Amino acid sequence: MDPVLERYYALEEKARQYNPTLDANRLFSAFTYADNAHVQQRRKDGSPFVTHPLAVAEIVAEMGLDIDSIIAALLHDCIEDTQATHEEIAKFFGTPVAELVEGVTKLTRVQYTSKEEEQMENLRKMLMAMAKDIRVILIKIADRLHNMRTMNYQREQKQREKALETMQIYAPIAHRLGMQKMKWELEDLSLQYLDPVGYEEITKSLAQRSTVHEEFLEHIQNKIEARMREAKIKCQVFGRMKHVYSIYRKMHKQNIGIDQVYDLYAFRVIVDDISECYNVLGCIHDLFKPVLGRFKDYIGTPKPNMYQSLHTTVIGREGIPFEVQIRTWDMHHTAEYGIAAHWKYKRGLDGKLGTEENFEWVRKLLESQQDTDAEEFVRTLKVDMFADEVFVFTPQGDVINLPAGATPIDFAYNIHSAVGNHMTAAKVNNRIVPFDMPLQNGDIVEIVTSKSAHGPSRDWMKIAKSNEARNKIRQWLKKERREENIVHGKSSFESELRHAGISMSAITEETVLPQILKKVSFGSLEEMYAAIGYGGLTALKAVNRIRDELIRINRMRTEKIAAERMAQNNAAQQQNQPPRQLHSETGIAVEGMENCLVKFSRCCTPVRGDPVVGFITKGYGVSIHRTDCPNAALERRKPEELGRWVRVSWVEGDKMTYRTALEVASKDRDGLVMDIASVLAVAKIRVGSLSARSIGKSQAIVNVMIEVKDLEQLKGVMTKLHQISGVFSVKRMTG
Repeated sequence: MDPVLERYYALEEKARQYNPTLDANRLFSAFTYADNAHVQQRRKDGSPFVTHPLAVAEIVAEMGLDIDSIIAALLHDCIEDTQATHEEIAKFFGTPVAELVEGVTKLTRVQYTSKEEEQMENLRKMLMAMAKDIRVILIKIADRLHNMRTMNYQREQKQREKALETMQIYAPIAHRLGMQKMKWELEDLSLQYLDPVGYEEITKSLAQRSTVHEEFLEHIQNKIEARMREAKIKCQVFGRMKHVYSIYRKMHKQNIGIDQVYDLYAFRVIVDDISECYNVLGCIHDLFKPVLGRFKDYIGTPKPNMYQSLHTTVIGREGIPFEVQIRTWDMHHTAEYGIAAHWKYKRGLDGKLGTEENFEWVRKLLESQQDTDAEEFVRTLKVDMFADEVFVFTPQGDVINLPAGATPIDFAYNIHSAVGNHMTAAKVNNRIVPFDMPLQNGDIVEIVTSKSAHGPSRDWMKIAKSNEARNKIRQWLKKERREENIVHGKSSFESELRHAGISMSAITEETVLPQILKKVSFGSLEEMYAAIGYGGLTALKAVNRIRDELIRINRMRTEKIAAERMAQNNAAQQQNQPPRQLHSETGIAVEGMENCLVKFSRCCTPVRGDPVVGFITKGYGVSIHRTDCPNAALERRKPEELGRWVRVSWVEGDKMTYRTALEVASKDRDGLVMDIASVLAVAKIRVGSLSARSIGKSQAIVNVMIEVKDLEQLKGVMTKLHQISGVFSVKRMTG
């Protein structure tokens, strides 16, 4: 039989072992498609290229992944290296497979030119961020593993580059996904090319003493098995040497030779259920002397990457320490393949894989990873698989980490302030793009600059997503555009001031202005306008501070006036005195007070023309009530507050509108609210709010808040509302 075809049938058999309902025709079609696509290609060793995707598919099948993942592994190089397209693969094998192949292709295209540790951290994160489906990562790790197994056919420079990349990116990812078996092999294969002398020294030393090692492993294994038989515990025992890179790292970390590395051996006892794990532990501690402080219970407290086992280090009569790991078979599969081992258990009831939402546990795993060598990873890790980060490249291949939604403006200022300030155009993947285009993971971004550039515009503040970019734009605007900032800031401030119902004259009053400026921490209004203009202070924040200060000033004034009135104790005489008419931007003049805060009470919502009276509040200026408001009734006025009731009057000639509330009672019927709204629209009355409710007995109440110029207009509106069919009452709200 043809060796390639023979290898395919071995793959099919491996997949069928854990997937009895395997669609063999679909799998064979994918193999045939890949074989035809790569028919003209050869590997470095001269073998048909299709042997590589076949080997990757075998590794994926060893992980126990679904049929789509195995097919994607067979096709993973098709889009990159052949004439095959995403559309064609989707047509023959389904969109999920095409998406997996496209995902692996994108990761393959990433160039790792910068080897600094921070860059590697960003690349690891970018790799995961780009893979929306975790299976893409698993297939890519399988691809890298087979490439490393066959790296001896590559030139020396390529071997070192790929080995460094594997050690710094793929092995840590395998570790964080709990895939210890693959992590160990990736590390050992990488070390072979990164430090061939050190690797050879360890392997040669282990080989020279292989007989001694094998005898020790066999001796201890036999002792453990004999003890388990005595205790009638069903188990399997395995002994092994620690992997080469683990020994290498310990030698370098402790600056010792291989002869001084004592814990070279590890044994694994695998049982059927959890209770047996603890029984085995008791037997092991009875059989050998445990080393104090070297027992870990990862069953009771699993590692964040789902790893579970009991670990104990013991010493036999030979005086050689060794580690014993005790676990169930399920725990063993998880320890070997991590996330991949759990893939098949995460299927839905119909036997199909769930959506990516079902794999939130994957993200939580990555977020909570706490192993010592992953601390930096954890510190910068974000929620939802880096959902709030984007990773892009400079033309030189350096990785830039930006917030999600970042634009070329953020990228430019991340490089340097001067790059952002002199930016005239931006290219993404060699195409000119607008400044507000959101960047995507893996984009190559280039900024075009010019010494004659006008500098950042104020709109860039709204486009930029990073605080760094906004701060740098703000600094430039502050320095270069003072006059423009003052004009822009003054306009924004005055607009916000009008919205808050505060007059400019209330601020610029001679005795008030110094206190206002002190409150906002500026030497002049111009300085404040400039700060608002360049974004150092918002107009809303400035007005809020000023309003608080005006309230304080007016409270002091009103309390002083109230005290004087209380001392005079002559309320009757005050009523006979005509009110002093003062200009007011609120439409109300308050006797004896200038530029005070005035508010219209919500309980009775007075409008121009209503008889009104004022009450000096504590801290909120003068509250205006209708004289028929229950809250302003003479019998309800407290004796100690008589001095706080003041005379007020409407100022002639103002063009303000006033908010007032009406209650419409009617028969409950369809179209009632529409009829009320129509009447108000025809009358050109502005409506603030309108709500209706049924009160039983086929009756309804409609409450409406409107704005009118005066009492006369209000009465006209009430008359028109009363004429609506079914309406039997229209009244103003009081109390």
